Amino acid sequence: MDLSYRMHLLIVLLSIGVMAGGGFLFKKLLTPDSFGVYGPYRADAIAEAALVPIRHGTNASCFKCHSREATFHKKGRHQTISCEFCHGTYADHVADGKKIGTLPVKKEKEITTLCLRCHNTEIKARHEEVIKTVAMPAHLKDQTVKITHNCNQCHYVHAPLKYIIRAKQITGLMEAGS
Repeated sequence: MDLSYRMHLLIVLLSIGVMAGGGFLFKKLLTPDSFGVYGPYRADAIAEAALVPIRHGTNASCFKCHSREATFHKKGRHQTISCEFCHGTYADHVADGKKIGTLPVKKEKEITTLCLRCHNTEIKARHEEVIKTVAMPAHLKDQTVKITHNCNQCHYVHAPLKYIIRAKQITGLMEAGS
């Protein structure tokens, strides 16, 4: 081999060595000390996540103060739905056990818009199976109600069948014990 070829080879190998060494040094300098302690991530992330304030509460946290709504909600068809789904996050309403803000209460068309988040179509679990639900606007047509009606004109939103059952009892379409 001639000298110029050896010199080029040496330069290429030195360049590769310098880049590899620089890369490893750079990686060592930029990798946090806690990386890899519990697996392929930064262990300090766990402690940092624990410091993030809690934004969401459970229905039980709402029911402490809103006992009237709780009695209806627990018996109604919407008992598995979180209060926050309709009203917003708990942290915007309560902090350190004290009321800090008022969550929005939906009115008129806002209620229907909220209901349509779930009730705009039938929920298809599988090709041949449909989960029983009320689908709009077919429900209004089936009940011969104007398409412009709001849901809360017939339903109590925390227990949707409460008014319907009571109306059927008053009109004699349903027995009181049913």
